[in-house]
Amino acid sequence: MPIATPEVYNEMLDRAKAGKFAYPAINVTSTQTLHAALRGFAEAESDGIIQISTGGAEFLGGQYQKEMVTGSVALAEFAHIVAEKYPVTVALHTDHCPKDKLDGYVRPLLAVSEERVKAGGNPLFQSHMWDGSAETLADNLSIAQELLERARAARIILEVEITPTGGEEDGVSHEINDSLYTTVDDAVRTVEALGLGEKGRYLLAASFGNVHGVYKPGNVVLRPDLLKQLNDGVAAKYGKPAGSQPFDFVFHGGSGSTEEEIRTALENGVVKMNIDTDTQYAFTRPVADHMFRNYDGVLKVDGEVGSKKTYDPRTWGKLAEASMAARVVEATQNLRSAGTKIK
Repeated sequence: MPIATPEVYNEMLDRAKAGKFAYPAINVTSTQTLHAALRGFAEAESDGIIQISTGGAEFLGGQYQKEMVTGSVALAEFAHIVAEKYPVTVALHTDHCPKDKLDGYVRPLLAVSEERVKAGGNPLFQSHMWDGSAETLADNLSIAQELLERARAARIILEVEITPTGGEEDGVSHEINDSLYTTVDDAVRTVEALGLGEKGRYLLAASFGNVHGVYKPGNVVLRPDLLKQLNDGVAAKYGKPAGSQPFDFVFHGGSGSTEEEIRTALENGVVKMNIDTDTQYAFTRPVADHMFRNYDGVLKVDGEVGSKKTYDPRTWGKLAEASMAARVVEATQNLRSAGTKIK
């Protein structure tokens, strides 16, 4: 199926909210990891989200110049072609973009989509993330207002992160401490600046103890019940019915989360969950296994010629793709999106 149109992407998010499930958002860094993500979604009969971080975009841009916009546009255009061969619908998203990279990443990509929309087409990406968690909330929301206005005009959804997520991702890092919990006041200030949809749709990455990367049990204390407090507080403030969920939440730093934590997050309005660390490992693990098991074929040991079939990237690449696809399937099952694809 083709990449989601703006209308279909909105429908996807609405269906997730109503059905109490979330879409895995899979970070990709190559055409092969893109295919692995698409394959996983197809095998699970789940729609999904493909995303590119600033670091991923630099890698895609090539090591000669590391040009983020070139790399991300190239993969997005490639995705628009190959995604048609998979029986699921996916949206394209750009992941964490801090303030110092906005002018080199999100703003130029918004301009690309603005031109496409002016010409009567659809945006290249369906959503972009502004990560202002390192800024004061006032500065964060001020920039978010500017970006939301442009995103709305380009028929794009904006994702905002209003308070820190712990750990490190692509050079953005925060300590693991009590600041990793969004307050109702933070949520109210967000609505005061960005509205509740009338100024453009946005996804909210609120903090409830989330941490990027992999940590041993006990190092991270997740409180997904906090999301209900944020929804309830804003609903009461703006006269919404009791139990309504004004926000479309995003779950960051979910590696190692328990089934109960994920279930609670879904019940409280999470519609998107980022999956990166786990799929990176799933992609690399079989490659390492292949190299260790076949070192005498991969390497030209003691002057021998090795085995072309062993070191051919297609040989170990197939293993990597299958393993990552299986991890994507698992993610759809954990998030309850498996079997929910738009027909």
